[in-house]
Amino acid sequence: MTSQPLPRIQTMIVDDEPLARTNIERLLERDPEIDIVGQFGSGREAIAAIRTSIPDLLFLDVQMPEYDGFDVIEALGTFVPRAVVFVTAYDQYAVRAFEMEALDYLLKPIQEQRFCKVLSRAKEQIYGGQGTAVWRDRIVVKNAGNVVFLQAQEIQWIEAASYYVALHVSGKTYMLRRTMNELEHDLNPDRFCRIHRSTIVNLDCVHQLETGPDGEYEVVLRDKTRLKLSRAYRKAFQERLHLL
Repeated sequence: MTSQPLPRIQTMIVDDEPLARTNIERLLERDPEIDIVGQFGSGREAIAAIRTSIPDLLFLDVQMPEYDGFDVIEALGTFVPRAVVFVTAYDQYAVRAFEMEALDYLLKPIQEQRFCKVLSRAKEQIYGGQGTAVWRDRIVVKNAGNVVFLQAQEIQWIEAASYYVALHVSGKTYMLRRTMNELEHDLNPDRFCRIHRSTIVNLDCVHQLETGPDGEYEVVLRDKTRLKLSRAYRKAFQERLHLL
């Protein structure tokens, strides 16, 4: 009995420097398991292509005009490829941050030995993780010109805010350009629960369930925040808290 060959890894390269794209392409073409399905010189044009084809592996430049690497990841929402490798030529603070969020990072100029190591890790994640749900334990947001890495467990509740979502963390609010559906898909359902079309709560932060003045239920958090529990989500929420 013969085993079926593994599918080729659909790969995209996004970098505003043509030479950098060529170098990555040259290294990838040596690997028969890689299929380069697109190359883009800007984050904006890459977003639509990634959302359409959802490649397995993405090599993503950090510093690009208009849309940088973080902007691309935020805009993709649930369409983020299974493995993302950031490419950067900048300081160690940025490198450490990218390593936390992505599979790995590469420093320019790219060293072949380092590239091969990163590609090997990407293959392990892609081939080994098919069909496995992976919840995000870190959320990347831009705040006052800085890039902030939030631990998902720190988020107390989330509310929709037009084209953004507002993440409430210990008295602070962080705005993220995502939809509620996209973010809900990324969060561990054992910890987070939708209680309203525009609200998600961290179940660990729930203190009690009360009846409001209008007869509707309100979810009271440990910091005294009161949130409306929609009828449409009431049964699922009560089941999660073992109230049914």
